[in-house]
Amino acid sequence: MTGRFAPSPSGDLHVGNLRTALLAWLCARSTGRSFVLRVEDLDRVREGAEQRQLDDLAAIGLDWDGPVVRQSERARLYDAALASLAGRGLVFECFCTRREILDAPSAPHAPPGAYPGTCRDLTEAERDERRRDRPAALRLRAEVSTFTVDDELHGAFSGVVDDVVLRRGDGAVAYNLAVVVDDAQQGIDQVVRGDDLLSSAPRQAYLATLLGATPPTYVHVPLALNSAGQRLAKRDGAVSRSELEARGVDVLALIAASLGLEGSTPHELLRTFDVAAIPRAPWIFDPERT
Repeated sequence: MTGRFAPSPSGDLHVGNLRTALLAWLCARSTGRSFVLRVEDLDRVREGAEQRQLDDLAAIGLDWDGPVVRQSERARLYDAALASLAGRGLVFECFCTRREILDAPSAPHAPPGAYPGTCRDLTEAERDERRRDRPAALRLRAEVSTFTVDDELHGAFSGVVDDVVLRRGDGAVAYNLAVVVDDAQQGIDQVVRGDDLLSSAPRQAYLATLLGATPPTYVHVPLALNSAGQRLAKRDGAVSRSELEARGVDVLALIAASLGLEGSTPHELLRTFDVAAIPRAPWIFDPERT
C-alpha cells in the first residue's frame, strides 16, 4: 500500500501546496502505507524548482520512501500503455484544436470543454486530409460516459468520462495517461490531492481499469484560497516557505493549526490526525494577517 505526492516543478511550492503534501503524508503514514515522491516534469519545468520543492518538503519534516521518480524518465512505460490501448482499438486520431472543442456543441449533461467526439468516426480518407493541416493527437475511445470513484471526503463520486487525450499533437504524453500509468506501476492505492482535480478522477480511474489496474482510493482535499476566494498564488505575496520563515512564521505550525492538529513535527501530528476530520471548507490564507 502506497500514497504519494506529485508536484510539477514549474515554480516554488506555496503554503497551500505544502498543506496538501502534509495531508498526503499523514493519510499514508496513518494507514501504514509507504509514501513516495514523483516529479511530474513532462510539461513546464523551471530550473532549480525541483530541488527547492524537495528542500521545502524536507524542511517541514516530511520524509519519503525510495528515490524520487521523474516522469521524464518513464517514456517507455507510457509508450507501452498507449500501444496496449491502441492494439485493442481504444485509440483514435484527433485533429481538433482547443478552440474548436470549446466552440462545438456539447453532449447533454457534459461539462463545458468535454470532447464532443468530432474525430471519433472519421474515415481513413478524412484522416488523411486532416493530417495535411496539423499533426494528430491520440485520444482514448471511451466505452462509458460516466464512472464512479470512492473518495474519503466526498463519498461515491460519479463524473463524466470523455475521450481524453493520451498523446498530444506535439508528441508529448498527456497528463491523464502518465498519472494513471505511474500510479499503477508504483502501486499507489491512495491519492491525496486538491479537490479541483475531483472531476478528473472518474476518467483517470476508468483508464486505470482499461490498463488492468485497480483504481486508487481518493482523498480530494480543499484548496488554500486567498482573501478574495481565489486560488492561492505567488501574486498574493509571501506564500512560500522561505518567504514566510523570513518573517518569523513557523510554516508547519501554521499548516497544523489550519487542520486543527497539535504537534511540532509531522510524526507528532499523527497522534491527533483523522482523515474523516479533515476540514471540508477551503483554507483562506492572507499573508498580511500571518
